[in-house]
Amino acid sequence: MPEDLQKLIKDARVSAVKIASENYSESEIAAAIRRNAENLGWADGERGAFGKMIREGAKVLVKPNFVTHKNQGKDGLLPLITHQSIIKAVVAEVLKANPKQVIVGDAPIQSCDLDALLRETKLDEWAENLQKGDARFKGIVDFRRTVSRFVGGVRIAEENRRPAENFVLFNLGKDSLLEPLTDGKNSFRVTNYDPRLMAKTHSPGNHQYLVAREVIEADVVINLPKLKTHKKAGITNALKNLVGINGNKEFLPHHRVGGAADGGDCYPKKDLVKRGLEYIFDWQNMTESAAKGKMLAAAGTQLARMTRLQGDEIGIEGAWSGNETVPRMCLDLNRVLLYGKADASFGDEIQRRVLHVVDAVIAGQGDGPLAPDALPLGLILAGVNATAVDWVGAILLGYDARKIPLLTHSFETFRWRIADFAPPEIELLGDWAENLIELASNQKVKHPAGWRDAKAENAND
Repeated sequence: MPEDLQKLIKDARVSAVKIASENYSESEIAAAIRRNAENLGWADGERGAFGKMIREGAKVLVKPNFVTHKNQGKDGLLPLITHQSIIKAVVAEVLKANPKQVIVGDAPIQSCDLDALLRETKLDEWAENLQKGDARFKGIVDFRRTVSRFVGGVRIAEENRRPAENFVLFNLGKDSLLEPLTDGKNSFRVTNYDPRLMAKTHSPGNHQYLVAREVIEADVVINLPKLKTHKKAGITNALKNLVGINGNKEFLPHHRVGGAADGGDCYPKKDLVKRGLEYIFDWQNMTESAAKGKMLAAAGTQLARMTRLQGDEIGIEGAWSGNETVPRMCLDLNRVLLYGKADASFGDEIQRRVLHVVDAVIAGQGDGPLAPDALPLGLILAGVNATAVDWVGAILLGYDARKIPLLTHSFETFRWRIADFAPPEIELLGDWAENLIELASNQKVKHPAGWRDAKAENAND
């Protein structure tokens, strides 16, 4: 089995296999995964679809997208999360390679009821039965240290659900891609979280991420994203899905306070009403008083209504194409995954094999990632380089991929590189190798309001 892991950043091949657009039958999904693996040279006869990629006795981590348990829109789980048939098929193929252990793990948003999600998808029964029958399978692991909910305008959090020793704390320091945006004024924010916590994890020369130890100790990580539009990143796919390897959300900057005219990237231009709303959200996220929380929530509701009456569709969560924070944070985590060691240091060479298998059978469009509408594409994508996979995904979502900062930054030359090729070198294999643009042009895709300026010329909302 080849062990030159550095080629992961040079391999620009992406395979796409078409299945019935709304058919998640387990047999058809398994066949599509095997065909992709054969196209990419992963398969090895009796050792399954990943036989050449997983050595015997390896530790394997399978990373789905379990973002939340309920679609905030109308279309249910199908465009929201990685479909259970793909998780099952991938684990079955992994076990054929005789690894030492296999774990399925993710850190969904803190308000996700993961138990409810697993019940609805019946992954709880599947995992329990598989564990009983195969000691190599260690089950489904929730990587979150904190879960939370809002009660009467006050955030109620259950902290330290997993011990700190189950994580590796990385600090990219001045090598973080967020460093050029860091102003020393505690400007980074993530919606609904106490900004004082983020000030401790991201400041000049200090950029920390708390990554599940199961991820860092894995020899192979198989990333299973759901292809969706995303209000803050434009696209969530292979690159963005790796946010779910981090245990606490206060390590994940999503935007900087203020409008673009004030040096922030929360919204375009300058907006005094939105700036006032940001202050209210900060106070609400910091208060422990139920009475004060209710008062601030009511005030925030009124100001938010005012902005909507003025025709605003973007809000104050960094939900637009000028957001530079989210893409840089995502790329930092991709660098941690590729180069990070169990002792929290970084190697000069890639430390583990990462493979990407994308659920684009029913993709998500519109207000993703939490309220996506269904976009039937009927595809399973696969590749070893997340940037190449996302470039193809962006085209399928009707974007001009050159206008997605998450993608354009990933091609840049920095320490611990992610992609060592140019976009024209991306090679598409499989069913749509010659007709990707034709496939994309036949789709009418709904884009988030703040990303309509990034759509391809032939795309329609």
